[in-house]
Amino acid sequence: MITGAATNPDLTKPGWNTTYRVIANDNALGAALAHYAAKTLGLKQVAVVDDRTPYGQGIASVFMRDVEKLGVKVVAKEFTNDKATDFMAILTSLKAKKAQAIFYGGMYGQGGPMLRQMQQLGMNDVKFFGGDGICVPVLAEVAANAKTLETVVCADGGASIAKMPGGTAWKARYDAKYPGQFQVYSPYFYDGVMLLADAMKRANSWDPKVYIPFLQKSDYQGVSAHIQFESNGGLKNPSYTLSKFVDGKKVAIE
Repeated sequence: MITGAATNPDLTKPGWNTTYRVIANDNALGAALAHYAAKTLGLKQVAVVDDRTPYGQGIASVFMRDVEKLGVKVVAKEFTNDKATDFMAILTSLKAKKAQAIFYGGMYGQGGPMLRQMQQLGMNDVKFFGGDGICVPVLAEVAANAKTLETVVCADGGASIAKMPGGTAWKARYDAKYPGQFQVYSPYFYDGVMLLADAMKRANSWDPKVYIPFLQKSDYQGVSAHIQFESNGGLKNPSYTLSKFVDGKKVAIE
């Protein structure tokens, strides 16, 4: 299995030789957001909310651990669920605790309504952090382009298309063949398929017993990155991109 989207660090923790990841994990994303909150923005107190899913809890716990290490106080830890739409009680509590930012561990389906309700409560100066679950262009639509969308700082694993090796040219070919089908993880799954094919070619076999050792030792120039694996199947030297929303459009920060 080669994944271009599953980011929970526990996936590769057992070190099975059949599991590989071609994207940064939540440790990298949570740490990057924590560093941005503490060092770039100079925040002193934040709140953390998660949706109780393995993904949401995982990335929220990484952010909370790392931001506290950097001297930022976590003034509240709340949770909701991945079906909720009403966050007024949680947000009212966080407003009273004077959180300068909210980190949300979850998906855009809840992140959007949360941003709308933050605007209703006058929390327009409160930063809104999140991982790749909210870091999608459709967040602007789900948030109904609320003013608070301008406070979002989110993280994706990997570089932006423009900074990927050959990313722009690859996307042009992809869009020409599959109009309107591109999604944020498309380059990573493309690389995953081609990486598997490369290992089979080098092994001259499609028998897993034969090609897995070649996959483990991959040294492959993909669309998303130059791909090599750690001993547990995780990506060596993973990159990430922080983004914000400007005029309803997702724009890379770094």
